[in-house]
Amino acid sequence: MLSDSDRAFLKANHQAVLTTFRKDGGAQMSIVTCGVYRDGVAFTTEAQRAKLLNLQRNPRCSLLVSKRDWWGYLVLEGQAVLLSPGVTSPAELRQGLRDVCTAASGKTHPNWQEYDAAMIEERRSVVMVVPERVYGMRR
Repeated sequence: MLSDSDRAFLKANHQAVLTTFRKDGGAQMSIVTCGVYRDGVAFTTEAQRAKLLNLQRNPRCSLLVSKRDWWGYLVLEGQAVLLSPGVTSPAELRQGLRDVCTAASGKTHPNWQEYDAAMIEERRSVVMVVPERVYGMRR
């Protein structure tokens, strides 16, 4: 559902605010660094973070990706797809974490073995927001 202009904006901008929903239905917001990944936009998070726990219970979410000066943004409303330890094969999770690192930072990590070890220790997951609706002001 991402257009070419959406993808161009998202490849140039990586700061975002994620909205998930608590058990009581209230909104919970988190600042994340993200990048274009597969059919959406993704970031990584540690186990036991509120955003991950909320998304495991209810994958509905919104992600506002903004320019640094906040004068241009896109909102992606949709569902989160999770790649997590114990659920995703180790090889697929390792590659997903590496791909998201590269997409969100715009460069490759200087030591992938060191990165992989840190991701395992932190029990990191990939969160990919697959948009059902996209809107905003790209400016």
